[in-house]
Amino acid sequence: MVKAVVMNEKDNVATALCDISEGSRPVVIGFKSKQGIMVKSNIPFGHKFALCNVPENEHIIKYGEVIGVSTSFIEAGEYVHVHNVASLRGRGDH
Repeated sequence: MVKAVVMNEKDNVATALCDISEGSRPVVIGFKSKQGIMVKSNIPFGHKFALCNVPENEHIIKYGEVIGVSTSFIEAGEYVHVHNVASLRGRGDH
């Protein structure tokens, strides 16, 4: 069953189409269709998880657009949210 989607070939995160349980390996469809990435924690519907390892200070890309910068190393399958991403919107320096 499809549980996540990637909308652009540049994306390094997938978006959950339903709640995804920790330890599961969701089917990801879209430009980077993948199977086998184990999620490291529960991912709520509509939230993101990393498709690959993302170094600290690297762009987070969703829908082909930069939506933020990682504030720490993010492992493939890890929940990507405000605890490990800083938004670039409204900062005035980007």
